[in-house]
Amino acid sequence: MHERRKRRPPKPLDAARLEELALAYVARFATTTGKLEAYLARKLRERGWDGERPAEPGAIAARFAELGYVDDEAYARARAGGLLRSGYGTRRIEQALRGAGIDEALRDRARPRERARREAALTLARKRRFGPFGPEKPDRERREKQMAAMIRAGHGFDEARALVDAESVEDAEQWVADAAAEDEDR
Repeated sequence: MHERRKRRPPKPLDAARLEELALAYVARFATTTGKLEAYLARKLRERGWDGERPAEPGAIAARFAELGYVDDEAYARARAGGLLRSGYGTRRIEQALRGAGIDEALRDRARPRERARREAALTLARKRRFGPFGPEKPDRERREKQMAAMIRAGHGFDEARALVDAESVEDAEQWVADAAAEDEDR
């Protein structure tokens, strides 16, 4: 029988190694300044600090944003667009962007317009076979469950009701088309 080797704890970080970790992280993941800063802070907690000056994960994240390695606005647009295409609503998008550390002004700019919100609701209803996309008109209990699922996905009550209660697929699609006219009027 041989003895198990004991793992040595990793060496504490210094300024150069912290920068290397940050570069590796932004090269591998689409991220925000907030997520990068949180990642570096976690690594500092796990490994400790052995630098001459105090560690500044926030300064590294800000510098990477200035250099263009991290772009919060592009991240917000891409994340919001991906969630919309998957059928998620405005509330879920807001939660995802807030969790990624996107500031309020950028979240407002990434907020979808009416047609995009309706298209996302239609996508979810189609995928999950809600309302007119199901094999039959839902009974009261099933209707409530479908509406609850749409609301959990981040859609508003009015959007959920409009789709679940739509008489036909054509009515649901017309509901989306009506939003296009509203968006053009703005």
